[in-house]
Parts: sequence; structure tokens; C-alpha cells
Amino acid sequence: MVDALIISNILLWIVVVIMGLMLFALVRQIGVLYERVAPAGALMINQNLETGGDAPSLDLQDIQGGLLTIGGVPENGKSKLLFFVSPTCPVCKTLLPVVKSSSRSEMDWLDVILASDGENSDHLAYIKEHQLEKFSYVSSEILGRSYGVSKLPYAVLIDEQGKIASMGIINSREHLESLFESKERGVASIQEYIQTQAGNKKSDDLSPEAQ
Repeated sequence: MVDALIISNILLWIVVVIMGLMLFALVRQIGVLYERVAPAGALMINQNLETGGDAPSLDLQDIQGGLLTIGGVPENGKSKLLFFVSPTCPVCKTLLPVVKSSSRSEMDWLDVILASDGENSDHLAYIKEHQLEKFSYVSSEILGRSYGVSKLPYAVLIDEQGKIASMGIINSREHLESLFESKERGVASIQEYIQTQAGNKKSDDLSPEAQ
């Protein structure tokens, strides 16, 4: 009876040790998988602009008739987010709550400007339907061309010095937040940051001190 109890305890500890090793291996694999499928930032497709360069400076009239300057050093010292939308773009509509939320949470350093082109009547109806009256809203084909916008929804983040901080196609909250993250880290895109970190890690692994 005693021998059977001892044997069962030994077997139990063996099972516990095996499960512990399996759990450790699983955690390690999750870490490797996370690195391989790290959250992707906004896809930066633009033939007109480069991050770090001056944002095209334009004096425009918003849809309510007010004057709006885009580009250059802003008087209020805030960055500007140009979010290009269209009343006929279904993805744009799903992202409007995200834009509203970001505008509120980042209001200390960021002004959000909605941009599009086409008939003013369509945009006025769009503004009313989605309650966008608090935003500056510009309908200008010149603006879209100057900023190289070819796909929607698209966003360009202009920093407080009037420089292009980040930009890209926006299909999710994560894409939009990646623009803010890129500006904070001083990189063109999150993809660039991940590649840089991976390169630094590889260099550290190959350094003499690591061997």
C-alpha cells in the first residue's frame, strides 16, 4: 500500500514537471508568434509626400465658409490630423466613431480636420447624419491631390512644426493609433520601428559580448 502511494506521488510529480516544461515551451512559442504577427501600422502609400518633409501649405475654405490654413507652423502649437473620407465610403463611416474618440482623447495636442471632395450638398448631409459639426470639414480636390491621396480612408499627421509625421491608409483603430505611435517614436511607420528593433536585437545576438 505504501509502495503504491510512493509510486503514485512520483508519477504525479513527473506529470507536473512535464506540464511545466510544456507550458514554458508554449509561452515561448506565443512570444515568437507575437513577434512574427506584430500589429501592423497604417500602410504608407504616397508618391507625393515623405515623412519628415514639409507639409504642403494651403489656404482653404471649410464647408461652413471659414478660412483654414493647412501646413506651416500652426499658431496654436498643435499637430493636425487630416482624415480623408467620402460619403460613399463604407469603411469611412465605420471609422468616424474612432476619429471622434481620438479627437477627444488627444485634444491637448491634436486638431482633427476631415477632408474630401465633391458636391457640398452631399457633405452637408454627411455631416448632419454623423454629427460632425464640431470638426473642420474641407471639400477640396486640390487638397487631396497635394497630399497624394489615392485610396480612402487615408490620414496624414502633420506635427507642430508643419512636418509630415506619419501617414497611411486607415482601416481600423489600430491603424489610426499607429500614426500617433509613429510620431511619438520618431519613425516613419510602425513597420519601420519593428524592423529597426528586430535588426538591433539581431546585432546584439551576434555581438561578441553575447557569445
